[in-house]
Amino acid sequence: MPCAEQAREIVEATYRSESRRVLATLIRLLGDFNIAEEALHDAFRAALEQWQREGVPANPRAWLVSTGRFKAIDALRRNARFDPLEEMAERVEAIADESAAGADEEIEDDRLRLMFTCCHPALAPDAQVALTLREVCGLTTEEIAQAFLLPAPTLAQRIVRAKAKIRDARIPYQVPSQAELPERLDSVLRVIYLVFNEGYSASSGASLTRHDLSGEAIRLARLLVDLLPEPEAVGLLALMLLHESRRAARASPSGDLILLEDQDRTLWNHSQIAEGAALVERALTSRRFGPYSLQAAIAAVLAEAPSAAETDWAQIVGLYDVLLRAEPSPVVELNRAVAVAMRDGPAAGLVLIDAILTRGELLAYRLAHAARADLCRRLGRTEQARAAYEQALSLTRQEPERRFLERRLAELAK
Repeated sequence: MPCAEQAREIVEATYRSESRRVLATLIRLLGDFNIAEEALHDAFRAALEQWQREGVPANPRAWLVSTGRFKAIDALRRNARFDPLEEMAERVEAIADESAAGADEEIEDDRLRLMFTCCHPALAPDAQVALTLREVCGLTTEEIAQAFLLPAPTLAQRIVRAKAKIRDARIPYQVPSQAELPERLDSVLRVIYLVFNEGYSASSGASLTRHDLSGEAIRLARLLVDLLPEPEAVGLLALMLLHESRRAARASPSGDLILLEDQDRTLWNHSQIAEGAALVERALTSRRFGPYSLQAAIAAVLAEAPSAAETDWAQIVGLYDVLLRAEPSPVVELNRAVAVAMRDGPAAGLVLIDAILTRGELLAYRLAHAARADLCRRLGRTEQARAAYEQALSLTRQEPERRFLERRLAELAK
């Protein structure tokens, strides 16, 4: 039998590796987020006591699900005096009649159900992100609030309201039908990519990146691809891996931003690039690929180029042309304009960016002004460059980006 310290270490390790799986199954069995979370913690408290005394069970995950379920039943019976007797009996019977769901396949299906529930289109987009990070990823309320610069009580209320919406609207805890899948899958992919983007390039704060968030997004995408290998899920995983492969080269030791063209490519994670490129090929072989797969194809061309000078910008512009037809947006148009500038020269790109800004689109988007400033700088239009850099700086809340823009402005003043 393990000693007290060993038992605690085993339970803590099991919590880190299994708690989200156990919670997903308990939510299905108990039908309520809050009751399931209480049951989860009760099960792990019981494990601390019993595993030292009786040894670690052969299947810890199934033991925790079963224990949590019975702890919830006990709690319902203890609270019976507060509820109508018939209602309490029905709830207990519904729980008791369920199997313990110990099979790995069943539990993995529960994780997929939980992901789709948290990303249900009936929930507000910000609630989808918060609930996914809390329930599927296991981040604390404080961690999520810090990542999105919100007070913890505000974030907690957002999660509480989302859970209440799921309960009151009777949102089903299930993977959608084949007919519903395209719309519902879009919500899940969007949330995962929002989480990744906040981790890959933090919207504000002292750090350029939040590795915990981008890592969680990649983990979620891997889970989704394993359980539901749709082409766009594969494409999103590829896109995130290809972006993430450059993490080590994107900032200096002091935390300053390094542009793609100036990065040390020996620092890129080439195993992630290889995996991402293989996933791109897999996604594009299907006729059902979409915007994530096309963005991943663009990222693969960038990642596989031996140097900035040897990048196939013509191919990238062509891929952006296809992406614009699939998903027209001013941001995609901006990115295409930057690629055109790399292929045909800064003047050609500047014409396109000015057209976007003249339409009134992206006026509040810092990267549009930063891109315009860079092209003006390359063309020797110092005053226009300075004005555009200052506009970008006024819209930037991230410290590494602010320092980069300030350096550019200082260089123009010389």
